[in-house]
Amino acid sequence: MSGDASHPTDCSEVLGRLYEYLDREMPDGDCAKFQEHIDECSPCLEKYGLEQSVKKLVKRCCGQDDVPADLRSKVLGRIEAIRADEAGDPAVGGRVPPAEGP
Repeated sequence: MSGDASHPTDCSEVLGRLYEYLDREMPDGDCAKFQEHIDECSPCLEKYGLEQSVKKLVKRCCGQDDVPADLRSKVLGRIEAIRADEAGDPAVGGRVPPAEGP
């Protein structure tokens, strides 16, 4: 059924981006296209159901642990430092591009 007239979206594309779809991280237009494919394609629907169940199980079993405050602070500080470095902000430790030669 991949990419035929009844399923213009290829199964490999749907399965390759399944977690993006499950996590609601794709644009609405793509989301609608994927939902239509999943509704009409039983192998993709089966894989979708399995992956959705795994995500729910992981969330139920592992989603209750609190993150230590110091770890959270370190991670957020590291993210900020990386962003500043990419932006070239010397006040936060970012790189300044070298000056042009004479």
